[in-house]
Amino acid sequence: MASLSTNFYDLTRDELLALATRWGFPGVHAARLWAYVYLSGEENWAKMPELPARFRTKAEAELSFGRLAVAIEQKSSDGFTHKYLLSLADERRIETVLMRYTGRVTACISSQAGCAMGCVFCATGQMGFVRHLTPGEIVAQAMHVDAILRTAAPGAALAQAQSHSPHGRHERLRNIVLMGMGEPLHNYDSVMTAIDILCDPTGLALGGKKITLSTVGVVPGIIRLADEARPVHLAVSLHGATQEERAALVPVAKKWPLEDLMEACRYYMRKRERRIFYEWTLIEGKNDSAENAHAVGRLLRGQLAQVNLIPLNPTAGYAGEPTGRDAARRFQQTLAGYGLPSTVRQRRGIDIAAGCGQLATAR
Repeated sequence: MASLSTNFYDLTRDELLALATRWGFPGVHAARLWAYVYLSGEENWAKMPELPARFRTKAEAELSFGRLAVAIEQKSSDGFTHKYLLSLADERRIETVLMRYTGRVTACISSQAGCAMGCVFCATGQMGFVRHLTPGEIVAQAMHVDAILRTAAPGAALAQAQSHSPHGRHERLRNIVLMGMGEPLHNYDSVMTAIDILCDPTGLALGGKKITLSTVGVVPGIIRLADEARPVHLAVSLHGATQEERAALVPVAKKWPLEDLMEACRYYMRKRERRIFYEWTLIEGKNDSAENAHAVGRLLRGQLAQVNLIPLNPTAGYAGEPTGRDAARRFQQTLAGYGLPSTVRQRRGIDIAAGCGQLATAR
């Protein structure tokens, strides 16, 4: 029988405080519970001594911690990338990736099980749409990575054991990219609630500037993101600089044509006064020529923009090949001539299908 309890990770702090009030308890108890979970990573009710017994009993009866079970863990030979196949309560599965860089750790998080956008070179798009994730299922992925960092941090367990406060010191997750399975702006409300929870200053306290949301070009979502002044970085998957070329790779371009997408992006930049990161998957012989590079330059010239060039990662459902290093460098040089900064994405976790466009739950 399915549990009728509320997933703690679905709740914002204000919602948790309101719930405690309905139960007849002061908000300070809810605030302590919030601190135990988000500052100490504690999910064992018996290890929350600062909570009054009556409140703890009520909360334990009404709330559950929807931590996601690890079905499979894979470690890349690059030594910096770990991928986790996580099981949801309904036995659906999603993938989350932990990536280490100099001075930071980034979690690549999924927003849906599967994806409805159908990008031809993307493994998630090839598997089709299964369902949206709840805010708690998105938050739980970040908590999973944060728990790994707590375990890995030298002396963290000892430091917490010696403290009577739920505020132990340890390495923390500080960077998130919503670039895993799914289209974040197709699941807008759940994604934004999750971001609110992750950014809460009394919890994980992630800075909005440390979160990047990637969209394939859901125009209404981009406009809404601008109007709501969300603090996250926006990345837009472009891949083609003409409507025909883009629609061949990104079928959703037929619903939201390139012209409409560019207008939405210009609106976002005017409204937010923030840079957009355009993503361009480099596919040998498909969209990596000098002509393609000039077309991108003409399309984006004058925008507050940066282009992230991503050599194609292999997937079972697409036969294309990645652009070579020299051709990628020439593409960059052409973009520079239009005043557009660009980077070539560092390839990570390709051997465990953890790279951009490779996430899927069936191989």
